[in-house]
Amino acid sequence: MVPSVARYGFSDAERAETQLRGAGWWSDTGPGAAEPIVVALSRTPDPDLALHSVDRLRESMAEEWESLSAALAEDVELRGRLFGVLGDSTAFADHLVANPADWKRLTADAVPPRNLDERTSALLEAVRAEGDGEPGTEDGPVAELCGQRAISALRTTYRGLLLDIAARDLASIAEPALSSVPYEEVAELLSDAAVAALRAAMSVAVAELRQVGVHDTPRLSVVAMGKCGGRELNYVSDVDVVFVADGEDDIATGTRLASTLMRIVGPAFFEIDAALRPEGKAGALVRTLDGHLNYYRRWARTWEFQALLKARPVAGDRELGARYLEAVQPLVWTASEREDFVVDVRAMRRRVEEHVPAEVVERELKLGHGGLRDVEFAVQLLQMVHGRSDEELRSASTLEALRALGEGGYVARADAADLVDSYRFLRTVEHRLQLRQLRRTHLFPEFDDAGGLGVLGRAVGFRSSGRNTAGQALVAEFRRHAKQVRRLHEKLFYRPLLESVAKVPTEALRLTTSAAEERLSALGYGSPKGALRHIGALTAGMSRRASIQGALLPVLLDLLGNTPDPDGGLLAYRKVSEALAETPWYLRLLRDEGVVVERLAQLLGTSKLVPELLMRAPEVLRLLADTPALSERDPVEVAMSLRSTVSRYSDPSRAAAAARSLRRHELLRIACADLLGLVEPAVVYRALSSIWVAVLESTLDMAMRDTAASADREVPARVAVIGMGRLGGAELGYGSDADVMFVCEPCNGADEETAVKFASTVVEQVRRLLGQPSQDPPLEVDIDLRPEGKQGPLVRTLDSYLGYYRRWGEVWEAQALLRARAVAGDADLGERFCRAIDPIRYPEGGLEEAKAREIRRIKARVDSERLPRGADPATHTKLGRGGLADVEWTLQLLQLQHARDVPALRTTSTVDGLRAAAEAGLLAESDANDLIEAWTLATRVRNAVMLVRGKPGDQLPKKSQERVGVAAALGYPSSVDTGEVVDDYLRVTRHARAVVERVFYDT
Repeated sequence: MVPSVARYGFSDAERAETQLRGAGWWSDTGPGAAEPIVVALSRTPDPDLALHSVDRLRESMAEEWESLSAALAEDVELRGRLFGVLGDSTAFADHLVANPADWKRLTADAVPPRNLDERTSALLEAVRAEGDGEPGTEDGPVAELCGQRAISALRTTYRGLLLDIAARDLASIAEPALSSVPYEEVAELLSDAAVAALRAAMSVAVAELRQVGVHDTPRLSVVAMGKCGGRELNYVSDVDVVFVADGEDDIATGTRLASTLMRIVGPAFFEIDAALRPEGKAGALVRTLDGHLNYYRRWARTWEFQALLKARPVAGDRELGARYLEAVQPLVWTASEREDFVVDVRAMRRRVEEHVPAEVVERELKLGHGGLRDVEFAVQLLQMVHGRSDEELRSASTLEALRALGEGGYVARADAADLVDSYRFLRTVEHRLQLRQLRRTHLFPEFDDAGGLGVLGRAVGFRSSGRNTAGQALVAEFRRHAKQVRRLHEKLFYRPLLESVAKVPTEALRLTTSAAEERLSALGYGSPKGALRHIGALTAGMSRRASIQGALLPVLLDLLGNTPDPDGGLLAYRKVSEALAETPWYLRLLRDEGVVVERLAQLLGTSKLVPELLMRAPEVLRLLADTPALSERDPVEVAMSLRSTVSRYSDPSRAAAAARSLRRHELLRIACADLLGLVEPAVVYRALSSIWVAVLESTLDMAMRDTAASADREVPARVAVIGMGRLGGAELGYGSDADVMFVCEPCNGADEETAVKFASTVVEQVRRLLGQPSQDPPLEVDIDLRPEGKQGPLVRTLDSYLGYYRRWGEVWEAQALLRARAVAGDADLGERFCRAIDPIRYPEGGLEEAKAREIRRIKARVDSERLPRGADPATHTKLGRGGLADVEWTLQLLQLQHARDVPALRTTSTVDGLRAAAEAGLLAESDANDLIEAWTLATRVRNAVMLVRGKPGDQLPKKSQERVGVAAALGYPSSVDTGEVVDDYLRVTRHARAVVERVFYDT
């Protein structure tokens, strides 16, 4: 069977067969020996266009056609290069038809110009230029051809140079065996071709000036900007330049030379855009070096320094160009210190986006969302902020800079790799679009243009497979890359840390020893030498980790300088960093999430408890970037999660360790939210109490299962845990013990003795497991409030408790029962216990006067005997005047006296009880408010002391630095004097003590 032409991918099979026969590549039996040629044609982006262009070329070559046809049969490289170009570009087809001999440039034996000098020489030869030196200098080559003849010669030669590049760029599409050329190499070759074009045009411009009597060549340098400056030029692009003259005497002739150069370059090669010069299009075309520097120092806007990132002298006076670059570079690398620098760059990007028509924004490769400018703006902003201190970032190439940002740790390696991949893809698509007609375009085809998408998809390298066409694959990949670029652009371009780093002076980034000590001292560090040791340890070596620390520390040092203890905060940061050195996400999180750095600095410079917990619960660090997750977690959900996790363990030690770990996580989360002012005090008490209850509940459950399993029998007793004191009131602090009592009753047919013995064993195990030594705040289970105190049994039955209280119970024990609440274990038994003790704690007829006097006597004795030696009774939060004990005993006396008749007083909550007393008329509203304010403040101060010192304390600190920390933990502004904090505490507690004197002591 004779193969059909259509099987080779030609749309118009009839015309294709005619053209193939004309070329000698098809006969009645098919392609025959020419099949490799036909197959290569079929692989091109547009086989019909490729074959049509071959047909045009054949007609223009006459007798040379046979040589080309024979070469195509033998030369794989020629096939790939010629058909790759003809299948994608009508412009190069036109060039080859007009210059048919240029096909020989594409053979395997052809040696194209290999570097910039050889490309420059080829263009100079086209205009018969002679002379040594740099084109455009006094002894540089001067063209013999001028005017239109020179332009025509330059245009043809330049197209030949572009043909060399494009043919090698596209060859692997038609012949997959050939190696493809990376995008970066293509961009560098195109950039070199453009520079060669500028140099050749300069020689023609000098010749034209000499024709009109200007024989003294001015000292003029042509500085490339933009993509040409960065050696990342497109096939078709304006070339941005700036002209620099050596002195005022060169301005006039330099302007004539520059104008003539631009007039030649436009029709011969590409458009020259000089709008990036000082004052833009309204400014002088040529300025002296001093004129440029004066403008940049006094008037330049932020975007102009951004443009200078890619400045590169390319033509004219080389020495002058080098001086220009040396002079402007320091301005580039200090521009980010300008006020609102980061804001200005972001505003510029938004203005660019706003000028893109809405109907094409999704298809705009360059300026649209997820386009090339998103990558370039993000990279340039990061370069200018971090490049001040890191010279590795000072590259004019977008991809080189991206790689350096990734290697230096300023950008996650994965993010840098993704951006490199996306940038290459988008630039490759841009190149293929421009090759079609060698026109400047950045617009992706319409998404419903199946034909255009198919051609472009194959040109980019996609092939149809199954039901998916090359066009569909291209669209999917384009959308993926655009989405990826936009996501990473927003992540990097709007990174809060950038603004903080930009505000740090450049000299502070470099941190030379003497200057650094002065700056650290000015920031508030008490020991600058010690701080420098920490900085040196964190940034030592050439590792990526050290680079990231080098970028973070200038900001962190400033942030820590605004905390109560900068030196302690920096030491804590070093310890945390060393402890988490092998945690892969730690530094990445700090680098990418500015809010985490700010919050971490505040926490480390205020609290000693937080860093200790953070080293063992680093996962909480992630929550600093998520305010709701940090501050709004439901305590019930937390408790359920803890109990569920612990229940999975059969080994008691592992179960207890899991409970400790989860408690540590939750304790740290609450502490962070508290110190950052994200939660109310009442939320802190409830959350701390809830997690303690969950630990008790899960440990009790595990101990019961283990004890029963050890005895190889069913559980013989129900056990309930009764919370007392602050646990009963759900008012625990960070360092609080858990005051509890255990009650049991037999079940599953066991007798009372067996049940009590079993329950006692369980309680011993609970206390042992929770009381094991730990670096965390202790988990002390205090059962001293049980009947008979330390001498009494660990566990009693309900009847035993009631028998004791009815026969021997004292008034202080009834008072302690006011805060009894079932918190864990058997819920029904716990509730029955609480109901059973109601007559004891809420006595019928109220409290006898003798017992009221006994309570007052006990309180007076506590005030005089229990206060620690040396403690200040005015500022002791627990036993001091107007402190916690004063307020709580006052409420409890009212509860013993009136709770039987006022049900609202039957609460274990201090604040709720005081409000109920006021509503019942037992307290004046103002008195209740004074007591609540004092109790709340004393509780907060107690918690703040624990957070700041890392260990419990009931005394308002005497050390100045600790008082500053407590003030910060309480939410006072940093400017407040600590004396004001003490005065506030004394005022509030003084008012409360006055109420206590009247209500409790009845004086």
